[in-house]
Amino acid sequence: MAASCVRTVGSILGKCGNCSSSLNTVTSQLGRQVLSRRICVSSALQRKNLAAAGPEKFTVEFIQKQVEEFNIGKRHLANMMGEDPENFSQEDIDRSIAYLFPSGLFQKKAQPLMKHPEEIFPRQRAVQWGADGRPFHFLFYTGKQSYFSLMHELYGKTLKIEKHQDRLRAKGLFSKDTKQISLGTSRWLAKEELEALLVETISSHDYNRFIQLMERLLSMPYCATEEDFVLRHRRTLESLSRKQMVPTLERDERGVAFSTADGRRKTSTSSVVLGDCGSGRITINSKDYLHYFPVLQDREQLMFPLQFMGMLGRFDLECTVSGGGRSSQAGALRLAVSRALLGFLSEGEVETMRQAGLLTPDPRVRERKKPGQEGARKKFTWKKR
Repeated sequence: MAASCVRTVGSILGKCGNCSSSLNTVTSQLGRQVLSRRICVSSALQRKNLAAAGPEKFTVEFIQKQVEEFNIGKRHLANMMGEDPENFSQEDIDRSIAYLFPSGLFQKKAQPLMKHPEEIFPRQRAVQWGADGRPFHFLFYTGKQSYFSLMHELYGKTLKIEKHQDRLRAKGLFSKDTKQISLGTSRWLAKEELEALLVETISSHDYNRFIQLMERLLSMPYCATEEDFVLRHRRTLESLSRKQMVPTLERDERGVAFSTADGRRKTSTSSVVLGDCGSGRITINSKDYLHYFPVLQDREQLMFPLQFMGMLGRFDLECTVSGGGRSSQAGALRLAVSRALLGFLSEGEVETMRQAGLLTPDPRVRERKKPGQEGARKKFTWKKR
């Protein structure tokens, strides 16, 4: 009896030992699963990191697929609108979307969008990694390889010009009176334009450093040897003086050239007859300008265009003005004299006057009084009692 009891207790203890070992096995397996899940999560986060994603975020194959889908969608939209798919432009796409989705969504992010993939996806650099994953360029690890490559090239061209000048000095042929680069009406690339050219984002300090080195290169006597490189980083400004209407010169019975022009300022209107080869006589409404404008500031406004171009005393002016006060009349006459003077100037001098603001009309007028107010902006005094 006792032996049987011992055997029963031993079997029970053995079963309990097996249960505890099985529990330990299950616990270890669960722990491994949890660890494996944590490892998978961390690797997924690393794959989502765009900085460590690899050479290209938007590959050529991806862009081509997006272009094909865009063309298919454009054809479907053109068929829906009953128009020719071959001649369906971006303006037609925007107009069709505005017609098909008439909503009160005023936020641009909430409105439907359909544009060419080249306008949506950012421009990508060329492939910079080899098959083994190593970068090609020696400046890759600077983080701005295109910018530092440009600066490296710029510094190399500066050293090249300095060596050329040293050789000329050694031979006794150096001269400071050399041909300079004709910059004309051009400007340096803006920071945003330079970033688009380099396909990189640069700081303001980097941009200023680039401009300083380019100015240093231009200050060298023999900088014309690198004219193509300099003009590659400049943009030509359109001369707005070409759009300016220049009055034609006319001749009187004595053969003297004259021009006429009109000007406005607030409620004042004026007309000026500018005669060449005169004695500097100026009349306003058949009166001498000293009597018509007793205030010195109004006289300076009238004479400023002639003084600015260094032509005081060359022309006779016959002015007619009406409306407004003396200050607005002086402004209207200044604009009329500036316009009449254009017929006697070259294109470069016309551009100089335009940049000085002499050819720009003053559009400011007196603001109207508002109902329920004391003036245009002023309110009536509010009293509580």
